[in-house]
Amino acid sequence: MTIGLAIALIAVALALGAVLPSLLGRGKQAALAADMPEAERQKLLDAAQSEADQVRKKAAIEAKQIALEAGQSVEKELAARRQELERARAEAARKDDAQTARTVEIGQKEAELAKKEKAMAAREQQATDNAKRADALLADAQSRLEKTAGLTADQARARLMEEVIESAKKAASVDLARIESETRAEAEARSKRIIATAIQRYAGEYVTERTVAIVPLPSDDLKGRIIGREGRNIRALEAATGIDLIIDDTPEAVIISCFHPVRREVAKLALTRLVADGRIHPTRIEEVVEKCGAEVEEMCKQAGEQATFELGIGKIHPELIRLLGQLKLRSSYAQNLLQHSIEVGFLAGAMAAELGQNVKLARRAGLLHDIGKAVDHEVEGSHAAVGAALVKRLGESPRIAQAIAAHHGAESGALDEQPASILDHIIDAANVISSQRPGARREVLQTYISRLEEIEKLCASFPGVEKAYAISMGKEVRVLVENSQISDDQVVMLSKDIARRIEDTLTFAGQIRVCVIREVRATDYAR
Repeated sequence: MTIGLAIALIAVALALGAVLPSLLGRGKQAALAADMPEAERQKLLDAAQSEADQVRKKAAIEAKQIALEAGQSVEKELAARRQELERARAEAARKDDAQTARTVEIGQKEAELAKKEKAMAAREQQATDNAKRADALLADAQSRLEKTAGLTADQARARLMEEVIESAKKAASVDLARIESETRAEAEARSKRIIATAIQRYAGEYVTERTVAIVPLPSDDLKGRIIGREGRNIRALEAATGIDLIIDDTPEAVIISCFHPVRREVAKLALTRLVADGRIHPTRIEEVVEKCGAEVEEMCKQAGEQATFELGIGKIHPELIRLLGQLKLRSSYAQNLLQHSIEVGFLAGAMAAELGQNVKLARRAGLLHDIGKAVDHEVEGSHAAVGAALVKRLGESPRIAQAIAAHHGAESGALDEQPASILDHIIDAANVISSQRPGARREVLQTYISRLEEIEKLCASFPGVEKAYAISMGKEVRVLVENSQISDDQVVMLSKDIARRIEDTLTFAGQIRVCVIREVRATDYAR
């Protein structure tokens, strides 16, 4: 309040300072008017007095206002300073509490550390004493042994180690050679017997499938009716089935082109019925396509059920049966996938029986091993991974899912999951036997020749290679090297380098065996 009063007094002084010059001026004017009549002078003095009173009152009001505002400002500043002081006090108190707690904690830890140090010192002392006693006992034993044997401890230890190592090496080399020879002979004979038995117990036929279907026509006049006015019939058929209908100069036939086998079969069946019926128009096309789609779906279901019945597999999810039936309309290298799956199931069951494994489980895994090919055009990933995820989702056991995921592992390197159980290896072997036996698959001649030429050209690009020959349908390549440029040690590395280059550069199914041959020829003449 003292600061506010001082500010108010200053404001009053300033106001009086502003008014006094005016009053003094008027007083001078009154003095100059001394010669004026008494009444007029009295009026002038009264007016001046009244004006002075008004100025004084106004100054007092302004001074009070200024003093009030100054007091409020000072009060606000004092309140802010009080709050800041309270916060500072609270923060200081908190820091003091934290420091006190930390000091207590440090004291406790120092006490615990002191206890541990005392215990550690006692243990070290005990260990030192034990070590001294052990050294004394060992020195006594060594001295007695040296007196008895006539050898120092180092000499005896060295001689004993030499004898043990030499004996172990001889025994190990003999046993290792014997075990390797017996294991190799037994494994080779047993694997040949199992594979031969499995192949003999099953013989299958393949029906060649194509990516196009040909529908015969009674006459070429029907081509115009199939096309329709301004092409409306052919557009309706293509829109309803999702195929490409090719009508060219081929006599009495039209070609259906589609990579989706189910849509191609629906279109073929629908077009055949439309031609036989003779009523070809957009509405009729849609009706026939819908009916044929339902029939093809039923046909796939029956084919899947028949496959499970042939293999003696028990209950299976209806979605898996439907997808198995769709494999009947799909092919790989002209090999029907449903027939291939059935054959793999039979072969896997035969090999499982020879090995004493679960036959039904092997047949089930063999039948479902390529189920991913029925949906792999819809889902990203390899057909092995897609099939494993699918059967796992539909209730199949983890062992079957693992066998499906790893049925290409041995031949695809790190691209797929590797076989980890006997069942995995059985499915892998059955798949290879079914797909790579003579006549099972077919390639276009030009594609086959081009692939062999690419393999031979790639092998010949390495320095030191004299000739390269691709044999066994491109499954093996034999590389002849010049013995003056490639040593025996370099042959192994060259085979690995060629194999890695083939993996990185070429696209192929299965595996390619790289055989590098280096021979030394000695020539002489008898005269």
